[in-house]
Amino acid sequence: MILEVALLNVISGKENKFENDFVTAGQYIGSTKGYIKHSLKKCIEQQGKYILFVEWETLEDHTIGFRQSAQYQDWKKLLHHYYDPFPVVEHYEMVIG
Repeated sequence: MILEVALLNVISGKENKFENDFVTAGQYIGSTKGYIKHSLKKCIEQQGKYILFVEWETLEDHTIGFRQSAQYQDWKKLLHHYYDPFPVVEHYEMVIG
């Protein structure tokens, strides 16, 4: 299992719309081969700051399967205009667990 982690900074004043659109976007990522689950967390101390966790079976399920899919184009169209700056996305694997 691979954990995708993305720190998302949403433009001030657009947080509620972002959260609503993110619910819709969940159907795009959720239909991708290798997808396990995802969660979105909102920062308590900093307005507009979120962290996204997505579990994938393999790295390629995200970097190739999702990122090169029609679903990703829909995800991108729905969400990418909310971010400033654009998120850094990193992938992690289990060491101890």
